[in-house]
Amino acid sequence: MDILLVASAFNSLSQRVYAELSDEGHRVDVVLASHGADAVRAAVQEVRPDLVVAPMLKTALPEDVWQQHTCLIVHPGPPGDRGPSSLDWAIAGGAPEWGVTVLQAEAAMDAGDVWADGSFPVPPAGKSDVYRNEAADAATAAVLQAVRRYADGSYKPRPQSEPGIHVVWRGFFRQEQRRIDWERDSTETVLRKLRGADSQPGVRDEICGREVFLHGGHPEDRLRGEPGELLATRSGAVCRATRDGAVWIPELRPRKSSGDPAPFRRPAASVLAGFPAPPGSHGMPTSSERPHWLPEIAAPLELPPDRATWTDIRYRQHGQVGFVTFSFPGGAMSTTHCRRLLAAYRYALSRPTSVLVLGGARDFFSNGIHLNVIEASSDPAGESWSNLNAMNDVVEAVLRTTDRLVVAALGGNAAAGGVMLALAADEVWCRTGSVLNPHYRTMGLYGSEYWTYSLPRRVGAETAERLTGEALPVSAATAARIGLVDRLVPAQAREFTTEVERLAAALADDPDLTGRITAKTTARHADELQRPLAEYRRTELARMRTIFFDRQAPYHALRSAFVRKIPTGSPRPLGGAR
Repeated sequence: MDILLVASAFNSLSQRVYAELSDEGHRVDVVLASHGADAVRAAVQEVRPDLVVAPMLKTALPEDVWQQHTCLIVHPGPPGDRGPSSLDWAIAGGAPEWGVTVLQAEAAMDAGDVWADGSFPVPPAGKSDVYRNEAADAATAAVLQAVRRYADGSYKPRPQSEPGIHVVWRGFFRQEQRRIDWERDSTETVLRKLRGADSQPGVRDEICGREVFLHGGHPEDRLRGEPGELLATRSGAVCRATRDGAVWIPELRPRKSSGDPAPFRRPAASVLAGFPAPPGSHGMPTSSERPHWLPEIAAPLELPPDRATWTDIRYRQHGQVGFVTFSFPGGAMSTTHCRRLLAAYRYALSRPTSVLVLGGARDFFSNGIHLNVIEASSDPAGESWSNLNAMNDVVEAVLRTTDRLVVAALGGNAAAGGVMLALAADEVWCRTGSVLNPHYRTMGLYGSEYWTYSLPRRVGAETAERLTGEALPVSAATAARIGLVDRLVPAQAREFTTEVERLAAALADDPDLTGRITAKTTARHADELQRPLAEYRRTELARMRTIFFDRQAPYHALRSAFVRKIPTGSPRPLGGAR
């Protein structure tokens, strides 16, 4: 069928639905509703779809569109649930299980007939993490089922007036309901509020007399203070005391009305570094990355099992297998992130293992350089250059590892340089629900991270050119079919880490492992003789430097629009070549 996706943003769920519908043999086009109702109408007129699917929609479809075409809406709530903040209410209420519904568009919001639905467990994780994983798994399965039912032509969708469907209207989840009372709220309550708004919209609060939004939350087991007191920083995050404990907050976002020139999410410590020091603090500012008036308290790389604290990079070892796990908000890796990850990787190489697993956590693997940090910099071109070189250093370290087998374990999505980081490993293992974007074009970049070496050697020159040129998302299944991925891991998000540990242990016990490591060393030496890695890096960085330091290059406007969430690009539909 010809299917038109209408989405407010081509986000993780929209991309996954696009990729998996394409895998089913449908010709899929996408139009962004953010370009307005007329753009949606024009796309419908141009594509003339058999079916319209809206995986993520913040505004209503034009009435003339849903009256003339069957339009299926994905609602992140069970049948009968209605309203714009369904998942927010589920997390706020501590629901152990939630659902998704694919329903037909009609005049009343979320009231249309049900074509398919599904349920999923709600883990103690951030809303965006749950949305990209458990909710996306259920939503994609429901969309595929609804599309099959529609194509079959014999299925009659269920009206929500049927017995057994309890209709509940839940209004917009407002900041008043998210507000944290630091004097009264328990740590558990604070964490639930923070996790319920981790990506969007954040929890509005006040720090040092300035209004900010708090993004993300993790428990701290040892630091204590007066409720609401800022206690320390760690790797860009800030620790804040609750009435019965403390929490780590990775990111802050200044309010747009605050006059801050960078009113978007970025590492909490760097935002605080720009605030005036509180009365009674001592010392002089020493860094733009953290406030001088708070101590930086590092966590050990090998965290003891009895600790319950936050750190974004960890190392652990089980027998002959080492694990370097990392988890950065939004999958973005700043210069500092990259340098710390490289130090952790080098530490892992000093340990006596035969298999090294990079990644292995649920949710994002990596999306490459940190555009928000770059945009907030006083010198975006210079910070882009520093960030890219730091990212290249990590990738190069992986490529040059020849004394053991390296596995990249992708529990979630990866894009741009994050995909190339994974491809530097000997094997790429990918959870079946992941989506890969192995390209840079949508940000106006040529690309680096040794992609001109790693991508063609896996998929061939022709496919590499297509992937980077089309700039479209690839499902895990297609990634495996074309050679981007070596092993699909059909596990739920909450089970991914355990399954990776089992597979890695089996790999370490493989009697052929020593031979594989020897063959890998020989192949790397032969490749180096044919064309040194340094030459790939030099060629790629020359192209990127020209872009970074050209103020008129599209990259700068595209980056700024992406970070500040300003719609860009043509309203014409993308995908499904006509």
